[in-house]
Amino acid sequence: MNTAASAPSSTSPVGAMLREWRTRRRMSQLDLASEAEISQRHLSFVESGRAAPSREMVLHLAEQLAVPLRQRNQLLLAAGYAPSFNERPLKDPSLAPAMRAVNLVLKGHEPYPAIAVDRHWNLIAGNASIGPFLEDIAEQSLLAPPVNVLRLSLHPGGLAPRILNLNEWRAHLIERLKRQNDVVADPALADLEKELLSYPGAPRTGRPPQPDPMAIAHPLRIRQGGAILSFISTITVFGTPLDVTLSELAIESFFPADEETGAALRSLAEK
Repeated sequence: MNTAASAPSSTSPVGAMLREWRTRRRMSQLDLASEAEISQRHLSFVESGRAAPSREMVLHLAEQLAVPLRQRNQLLLAAGYAPSFNERPLKDPSLAPAMRAVNLVLKGHEPYPAIAVDRHWNLIAGNASIGPFLEDIAEQSLLAPPVNVLRLSLHPGGLAPRILNLNEWRAHLIERLKRQNDVVADPALADLEKELLSYPGAPRTGRPPQPDPMAIAHPLRIRQGGAILSFISTITVFGTPLDVTLSELAIESFFPADEETGAALRSLAEK
């Protein structure tokens, strides 16, 4: 019997975090050791605290586990090392090139709506095409900064009354939020999920209904003025970020799901 591969009776702080990430990624100790090209015995010693990992080893294991940058800093701290990744505010001059890129993407997507959000789904920026959708919001407090786009979308005083396939869209958004929090375990996201599920008419879980077998993506169908608009969306993130804030920024771009929606948005932009 390989005693090194058995579960340790005790563990180090960094070892406990590594084991937790292995569980989240559904990786055995042997799987991670193989991916990292180290012996399972050595990984077992690291997790049990019998061996202290170097800074390089902590980062190497985090890379194999696809640990987000914020949590990589936490792993380093648990191992006794200083964080490797800065967390700058969005207005920091060093992030200016990245923010220009974000604004270029948002502007270039017009006349179709696009937004940029942070890790808590707070609105960072949006293009001019989202303006009409923010009109006639019954609960004006939803538009007070920071605007949380999930709360704005699903709150009864927000966009929810105008979303025609609300049950489907709500379940889709809550499932996305749940998957995100399964990875990062952020209490703020857990609280947000509970809030969204507490809204009147919300399902008890975020489990999506059975999709239309002919559909290619979950659509958003929303009434805007006298028109019914239908969208599919894509998510864009920075490919190789080294800053925590930048790594957690995402752009969601909405595309017309039919020609009628495209024509209506182009007409609206011209006006």
